[in-house]
Amino acid sequence: MLIVALSWEGSSTNVLVFIEKVEVVQGDGGVGTIIKLTFPLELLELAFDLEGDSECLILLRGQNSDRPRSVGIIWGETANRGRLKLKSDEDLALKLQLELYVERVQDPDPRLQKVALESMRQEIRTSTSSMTSVPKPLKFLRPHYGILKAYYETMADSDLKKYLADILSVLALTMSAEGERESLKYRLLGLEGDIGSWGHEYVRNLAGECAQEYAKRQSEETSIEDLMELVTQIVAFHMKHNAEPEAVDLLMEVEDLDLLMTMWTKQISRGPAYISPVQQDDMLVLDIAYMIYLKYEEYSNALQIALFLDNMQGITFELDDEMAADDEDREALQEIINNTKSSEGYLTLARDIEAHLLDGRASAGASVDSARQNLAATFVNAFVNAGFGQDKLMTVPSDSLSGGSSGNWLFKNKEHGKASAAASLGMILLWDVDSGLAHKLINISIAMTTMLLLNNQMCGHLLYLDRTNDFFSQALALLADYIDKEDSSIRIGAIMGLGIAYAGSQNEQIRSKLSPILNDAKAPLDVVAFTAISLGLIYVGSCNEEVAQAIIFALMDRSELELQEPLTRFLPLGLGLLYLGKQVQNLLGHCAQHLEKGETHQGPAVLGIAMVAMAEELGLEMAIRSLEHLLQYGEQNIRRAVPVALGLLCISNPKVNVMDTLSRLSHDADSEVAMSAVISLGLIGAGTNNARIAGMLRNLSSYYYKDASLLFCVRIAQGLVHLGKGLLTLNPYHSDRFLLSPTALAGLVTMLHACLDMKAIILGKYHYVLYFLVLAMQPRMLLTVDENLKPLSVPVRVGQAVDVVGQAGRPKTITGFQTHSTPVLLAAGDRAELATEKYIPLSPILEGFVILKENPEYREGH
Repeated sequence: MLIVALSWEGSSTNVLVFIEKVEVVQGDGGVGTIIKLTFPLELLELAFDLEGDSECLILLRGQNSDRPRSVGIIWGETANRGRLKLKSDEDLALKLQLELYVERVQDPDPRLQKVALESMRQEIRTSTSSMTSVPKPLKFLRPHYGILKAYYETMADSDLKKYLADILSVLALTMSAEGERESLKYRLLGLEGDIGSWGHEYVRNLAGECAQEYAKRQSEETSIEDLMELVTQIVAFHMKHNAEPEAVDLLMEVEDLDLLMTMWTKQISRGPAYISPVQQDDMLVLDIAYMIYLKYEEYSNALQIALFLDNMQGITFELDDEMAADDEDREALQEIINNTKSSEGYLTLARDIEAHLLDGRASAGASVDSARQNLAATFVNAFVNAGFGQDKLMTVPSDSLSGGSSGNWLFKNKEHGKASAAASLGMILLWDVDSGLAHKLINISIAMTTMLLLNNQMCGHLLYLDRTNDFFSQALALLADYIDKEDSSIRIGAIMGLGIAYAGSQNEQIRSKLSPILNDAKAPLDVVAFTAISLGLIYVGSCNEEVAQAIIFALMDRSELELQEPLTRFLPLGLGLLYLGKQVQNLLGHCAQHLEKGETHQGPAVLGIAMVAMAEELGLEMAIRSLEHLLQYGEQNIRRAVPVALGLLCISNPKVNVMDTLSRLSHDADSEVAMSAVISLGLIGAGTNNARIAGMLRNLSSYYYKDASLLFCVRIAQGLVHLGKGLLTLNPYHSDRFLLSPTALAGLVTMLHACLDMKAIILGKYHYVLYFLVLAMQPRMLLTVDENLKPLSVPVRVGQAVDVVGQAGRPKTITGFQTHSTPVLLAAGDRAELATEKYIPLSPILEGFVILKENPEYREGH
């Protein structure tokens, strides 16, 4: 055995190290050397440099005749130095000093005890103020933790005992056994001083133990008064040090969020921003966020929370003299509330983006006088030109022979096809009320047309208007007379029009008009079915008992034979819309059943899975995998619903894996599965102009050129992909995916339920249910305006949204961004932020219309 003297960093002292064995070994990086060393225990933490190729140092320790034990391994490679940082002279001095303090703490002289405790306290506080690793005083005191605990129990009650309790509380941070909560125990027994002086890590540990102790005391029904005093201190510390998410988490654990209201200041904005997206299932938490926003006049944020909570009390959309004394201001504000500028802004976007398609694409089948192809051309034309106010079929200038192209095209369709052709004019003139009424749509026999024009999208997805202004009164007056006509088509048109126009309004006047139809035993089943849907749309998510009872009684009054009709599914659907978003059912369990006879309830259960899972990305991905399993193992009626569910999950969001699945299913041997897959291809690409989906659909149109039904579905899907020439979306989520529009989801679900029986409804004479999609249509734009509501072009960064909730500092909210000038289009998952400090947005989320005001602190060139 060799004995050598080595020196280490920061010391001039040599240390005797015993080289026990040297051997050459084959290492990962080549031949290396293993050197086994032993050296005195107290000098274990030696600094030792190592250089070379694949050399390794195995450190062993042992004293006298003790058997050496492995301490650690250092590997060194070329251009890499291996180093073990260990004790220096200063560390040894500190260790000896702390051991002396431990002895003095146990001295019978109180003066010596106090000096020792204060000195130990100072050493620990200095080392724990900023912790990146376990501080050295805590390391060196570890062997003495048990001794100090035992001595504490023998001490008489005094300030010195509380001093020691404070120190033990900090030592327990690294030494306490799991689940003992000794740090909290000694904190409550110690002095009532500033807990923040012991460092952030100590406070965080206390917060975790407070939550555990609170749960224990609640179960045992013991007092929590002392605990809540400490919680107040911890929350105050977190608030002061920009750790609002941690404060919110602790208060939620101890069920005392009301404390936030007293401790909040206007400068703190991250707390409610953390509460809102994270705690969407806790209404009490969101209510606290709402009150904080109101308290500090953050009205835009407060409105978002109110909409999420479906709590619009105290919020009105009819302005009076008290709210806006000046007539011009009141008129301008009322126009903003009513979204009167929707059409103007949408057309501004179209001009700026220069949205256009080849003229022939919208009316590809117009030259062929086939009723089915003409009907398909009608829908494609309506979808592509939605909101543009002009097209090649319905709005071209009149000529001397026919008296107008709209009349010409209208009569190229068969009986029920005329309903959809007439209604297409309403979609083309979407949001443009003045032009729509100028076309005198009411002269067209199908009253639906008018109401598609007057649909509630005029109010935007953020607002539910009390339809009390003159325009909406006119709308009801125009259609009321058509509700009781003998012709079922006209009645359905008027009823469906009212449902679309007043969706979400909970208008009692409309209910009084439509409810008697449900109770009329002589009314045709199709009229009753569409009445149930319209009432479901008008009272969506309201849980209205009167409407629910009326629909249930209508179902009970129908004969067994009538209940087997395809349209009967709309009655329970209308009932379901009343309770939209109120409860989650055991949907996957229904799909798992293998029934001998095909049950129609399994299809809606599949659709329900998509509705539940579409809210967030992780649930969406899991639902896609579940649906893949249903495709493989489910019954035929379940397989037919899976494509529709995939379409809803990824609405206007063409994910590649879903696209491939639907492309595969579009060639399925079961024609209903194929038709659902084709329609869903249109839905996932709705308004995106996605080139890959467009190519798939062109190939499918060639593949199915002999199958009129499937070709019709392909044409519909093509129209959806180019919805609004790529400027519209069907996604029901908005405000950075925080809010869901119930009316938009209701419209989608109604149309998708019809797709569950494609042949009887959409390929039958009720194809106009496709127009329920209008409820979900909204421009996917960001349009900035100045304070005079004039378009204002500013640079913005558009990129993929990044979840930064609860992250420290000011992390980037988007990634992979590009800088554009407004107006811009926002794809699924995109987020925009201003690229200039010259303006300040009045809305916290940059979507749709955003009003900008000049930043008074902005200086050019700074």
